[in-house]
Amino acid sequence: MFRFPVRLVGAAVALTLAAANPALAQQLELKLMAPAAPGGGWDQTARSMQQALVASGVARSVQVTNVPGAGGSVGIAQFVNGAKGDGNQMMVNGFVMVGALAMNKSPVTLEQVTPIARLTEEIQVIVVPANSPIKSAQDLAAAVKADIAKVTFAGGSAGGVDHVMAALFAGAVGADAKKINYIPFSGGGESLAAILGGKVTAGISGLSEYEGQIKSGKLRAIGVTSEKRIAGSDIPTFKEQGIDLVIANWRSVVAPPGITPEQKKTLSDAVEKMVKSDAWKEVLKQKGWEDAYLGGDAFADFLKKETARVTDVLKSVGLVKS
Repeated sequence: MFRFPVRLVGAAVALTLAAANPALAQQLELKLMAPAAPGGGWDQTARSMQQALVASGVARSVQVTNVPGAGGSVGIAQFVNGAKGDGNQMMVNGFVMVGALAMNKSPVTLEQVTPIARLTEEIQVIVVPANSPIKSAQDLAAAVKADIAKVTFAGGSAGGVDHVMAALFAGAVGADAKKINYIPFSGGGESLAAILGGKVTAGISGLSEYEGQIKSGKLRAIGVTSEKRIAGSDIPTFKEQGIDLVIANWRSVVAPPGITPEQKKTLSDAVEKMVKSDAWKEVLKQKGWEDAYLGGDAFADFLKKETARVTDVLKSVGLVKS
């Protein structure tokens, strides 16, 4: 086997290669946790990050693990306690986790993680089976006002954006939001099966999760939560149907507690390079996600304010005790 005559030559070659391709010097071997079951938004985000980080040359490898349970409460507890000080690990999270931690009175909070970046925002949608008698948001509003207990909503984990949205919908149409009949599912596949099977009245999720079934005619979208109609879509907003319901889901990525400033910078730089890559832009296009990148101190500040805002909303609708 060929050996360099002196170590300095080997070092010089390595430096030359790194200078020619900076990605080689920066490549990481990462572990990325999706604190939910396969199929949902966090899992899709984690696997999309895996794809983009490797395709863009930022990471040599990315291992994704799923740790479902209690809206991310199980995952964050494992992450905070088991990954402390590990600069090669990150966890996907978002709006859902904020509410779940408050509802579950979790001893582990988002104050314990190291904020890295907000990645995306996604407009929410309410869908019904194609054969449902409910044709519009006003039809659903009428059903909720007639007997809120008979209207069942399927969505993600308790306390998440789907749950908050169900309560906000009820409040917006004049019903008692505290009496909303909401059925949480840990994975998008399970909730979709319940909707398609007619086991619930309606389903709530990010638009991308149901877009395929909407286009195929298996599900009917009765409204989206954007201020204005989404470009290229014929789905009406709730606002144009006379219901004041505007909300967006957001997803982000965080690092464990106890990492060094250098480790934080390495991860922050890696995520920033990823979001600027063509691979990530293609993911956003395919998934229908809105780029909402926010890094550094700005994201840390956003996370604090959003935690306070979501907790206040949950208290106002009786999902969290004051």
